Amino acid sequence: AAILGAVAGLRTILPWALLATAANRSGTSFLQHSQLPVRLLRSPVVLIGLSLAAVGELIADQLPSTPSRLAPGALAGRLVSGALASAVVCLNARRSPLAGMTIGAAAAGAGAVAGYSIRMTLGRVTGVPDHVWGAVEDIFALGLGALVLRTRLRNQ
Repeated sequence: AAILGAVAGLRTILPWALLATAANRSGTSFLQHSQLPVRLLRSPVVLIGLSLAAVGELIADQLPSTPSRLAPGALAGRLVSGALASAVVCLNARRSPLAGMTIGAAAAGAGAVAGYSIRMTLGRVTGVPDHVWGAVEDIFALGLGALVLRTRLRNQ
């Protein structure tokens, strides 16, 4: 739950696209017994929508006009996304969704601040353009989120 929350701190929509991908993998029971609206993540239509939204976010992040992830509105969205995505994981594991929300929101905040700080520092120290570090951050967030969900599903 914490790692998925941190991923939300890096990319707001990505945890949801990853959850929907995990839920739609054939042979998995992930989220199979969950209640609506969580069960909607098992819908192929929702998977496509969330995947397109995540790709759109990855593209938008590269634009110079995109506001900082630490701006109040952007940060609030990341905190909510991390809290809810972590609650879904906890519900699926039959753990407290409230604990998941708390952990997810805290991890999203930490992920947002750490991601921003690391990206800015690397850009300043290396002279490599920000959009390159943004792409590296995208790959890191995607890999981290996919790894934790794959490990979680394997251990179910």
